[in-house]
Amino acid sequence: MGQDLRKLFKNDSETDEFTLPKGHLKRFEEKLDVVLPIKKGGKVYVWKIAASFLILASVGLLTYNTLDDTEALKTTVVDVDKSTSENTKISLGNLSPDLKKIEDYYQVNINLELSQLSISDDTKELVNSYMDRLSELHTEYQKLNAELNTIGPNDQLISALINNLQLRLQLLQKLRLKLNELKLTTNETTII
Repeated sequence: MGQDLRKLFKNDSETDEFTLPKGHLKRFEEKLDVVLPIKKGGKVYVWKIAASFLILASVGLLTYNTLDDTEALKTTVVDVDKSTSENTKISLGNLSPDLKKIEDYYQVNINLELSQLSISDDTKELVNSYMDRLSELHTEYQKLNAELNTIGPNDQLISALINNLQLRLQLLQKLRLKLNELKLTTNETTII
């Protein structure tokens, strides 16, 4: 038993040539398929691809819109020249198309609310108090427009103009609600 195992394995590997029987690999793969069948991705795989595509498309559109908006902001220039400012006055709508839409929206809604007011002798005092406040807000709006023409547009001034329009619309909506409440209470008292 005093043989060297290294020599024995070395000699054995040199003399023997190992070959697999024909079809061994195919039979092995068939047995693996029976034990561990290959599952196809199916719908889950398709949904993963669709979700990743939607995420990429959303990020791309968001980036494109952000870049597009910043370029539009960079190119918006308002020229305030002393000689032309006397003839043409700058208003909120003249600064950009978006601001024009905002100004038009609020002014149309303010006019609509004014046209829908139903004034009676009982509500005349209430309506007059709201109209006084509305007149003050309109005067303030004109002052802000004058300031816009003298110093030029800035974020604070634009925000103040939009807030003024919002306040006027909210004031008229509150007045309409008050008038409806008064109308309901007078109807209830006449029914009782």
